Amino acid sequence: MTYPQDPNNPYGQPPSGGYPQPGYGQQYPSGGYPQFPAYPGMQAPPREGSGLAVGALVCSILGVVLCFLVGIAGIIMGHIAHGKAKRGEAEGQGVALAAIIVGYAGIALNFAFLALGFALGYLGYA
Repeated sequence: MTYPQDPNNPYGQPPSGGYPQPGYGQQYPSGGYPQFPAYPGMQAPPREGSGLAVGALVCSILGVVLCFLVGIAGIIMGHIAHGKAKRGEAEGQGVALAAIIVGYAGIALNFAFLALGFALGYLGYA
């Protein structure tokens, strides 16, 4: 079997059947890997819901009423949920931000009431 003369294949060897390798000088757009269109049935992976953000808000609200330690847990969960929402991995960015704000306000109120209680006890009013 005779193959047509290819300038890249001067010895006339049959093609290997594989895919040709890109040249060294080839640059992809935006410096990354080439973007191929998705197949019609393919979708992006689903985003997480806002469960972590809602849990953070619940902990922050309970931290106002119960104890500042629950509020600290709400703040930590709120920061994690807010970070995930900003990266697009989850939903509920506003709920997470509300949990952070309520958590910090709850801790401030708890410490204010604690200081008030010590002050009243020190003065003999309690």
